[in-house]
Amino acid sequence: MRLTTLTNTLAAWLLGLIWGLPLIYALWAGFHPSAFATHFDLLAPVTLQNFERAWAAAPFARYFLNTVLLVLGIMAGQFIICTLAAFGLARWKFYGSEILFALILIQLMVTPDVLILENYRTLQKLSLTDTLTGVGIPYVASAFGIFLLRQTFKTIPKELDDAARMEGASTLQTIWRVYLPLARPVYVAYGLVSISYHWNNFLWPLIVTSSVETRPLTVGLQVFASVDQGVDWSVICAAALMTSAPLMIAFLVFQRAFIQSFLRAGIR
Repeated sequence: MRLTTLTNTLAAWLLGLIWGLPLIYALWAGFHPSAFATHFDLLAPVTLQNFERAWAAAPFARYFLNTVLLVLGIMAGQFIICTLAAFGLARWKFYGSEILFALILIQLMVTPDVLILENYRTLQKLSLTDTLTGVGIPYVASAFGIFLLRQTFKTIPKELDDAARMEGASTLQTIWRVYLPLARPVYVAYGLVSISYHWNNFLWPLIVTSSVETRPLTVGLQVFASVDQGVDWSVICAAALMTSAPLMIAFLVFQRAFIQSFLRAGIR
């Protein structure tokens, strides 16, 4: 028994080390001069010059602003649309509701990359290419969000709806005062998934955007790290750390809340 536990522990540490090697290298190269990027010396000087060079070489401030606006805008739109759609599917009985829900489930099986061409053609017709709205609009009606919230709303007793109506609450007031507070852990869990996914999303923004005013961090980092800019791994690693730092810091600070939210969402 002890041997099995020890073996599992060593295997977990080994897998964790392998998974963390790119981050460890990025931390080393980012905080040391270029001469030590591939030369590991414990006495190597620590410097912040790589971060200063990376920040000055590209408009990362604009990239950060674009990414924050994009991520928060998508999440807000998803919360509104998915909440209303999930409530209707969970509480209202109408002709074709089961078929509509089945179509939503089918959408879960379709990867977003398959729809890139048609989505791009649609944005061209709407003149929304190279805009933050164009980047975010295909993700606002999330099938996963509708499914997750519908299943959560169905676990809430309908007696609470009746009690709210007896108090004179409208449908929107019932959703706001009854359903949202009871489903808060699920909203937190889904919000974290949405933020992490769209913060790191690369392919769709790369296709849609073509200017600094609309590029998110992922596309800006790719342009910055292109061959035309020269290959300086210390500066590139510093830029990569800057772009990923907000998510890593948020996870370290709110790690317990993150785990509890996902656990509660899974229990529901």
